[in-house]
Amino acid sequence: MAPDDNYLELSTPNGDTIKVLKKAHPQARRLRLTVTSSGARLSYPEGTHPAQVYAFLRKHVDWLERKLDELQLDGSGPPPLKPGATTLIPLRGETTQLFWCESVYPAITLQEEGIVLLLPNAHSQRSLPAARGLLRSFLEAQIRRDVSRLMSRYIGDIGLGPNGVRVKPLKSLWGSLDTRDIMTLDLALALAPPAALKYVVIHELCHLRIRNHSPRYWALVASLYPDWKEQRDWLREKGHALKAELARLIGV
Repeated sequence: MAPDDNYLELSTPNGDTIKVLKKAHPQARRLRLTVTSSGARLSYPEGTHPAQVYAFLRKHVDWLERKLDELQLDGSGPPPLKPGATTLIPLRGETTQLFWCESVYPAITLQEEGIVLLLPNAHSQRSLPAARGLLRSFLEAQIRRDVSRLMSRYIGDIGLGPNGVRVKPLKSLWGSLDTRDIMTLDLALALAPPAALKYVVIHELCHLRIRNHSPRYWALVASLYPDWKEQRDWLREKGHALKAELARLIGV
């Protein structure tokens, strides 16, 4: 964690305190405030007077508080995963319970009542790394199952398919297609509604035909998924919270 002098503490009209990471950049031309799954961050040109930095932050306090509320974050980020404690998590767009149970061998199962982590010393902090590994594998399996179904549905319409699919946590993107036609998808999509995953997969599949975001490209996306704008907007509004939740679960 950065030293405390790298943070500014800002009091909100509601009496709460928000911690904002501040950082000077030699190439920055203006002050810029951003909110991500990691919290609030303020960047500014080198040589900016501290009073100017703080005044800028005060001017945007209402916007900052609203954005943090939208992400369900406060200045310190989402709450940590606690071994042994039942918690609620999103899975494919629905809320489910995560349980911890004692077991000789580590395993994870999806049951009617929720996701069950089976671990030796399930209530000990020592079980956390194994739990994170199980959750990561479980979420990747969920995505790959859904992606397999989507591929079988849409590859025929596009006439092309990727040379491989990778699933991993992505900081800002939801998906990408590299020059070798390998598709990469964000692991956080396992937490999102299936419609959002469908949009991202179709988005990347269409790039196999058209490598830009021209009107012709978006027309192709719309021909396969008329409701694509609704899912894009949903990811823009809720996506940061999903990425924060993924970080809570698997520790990235």
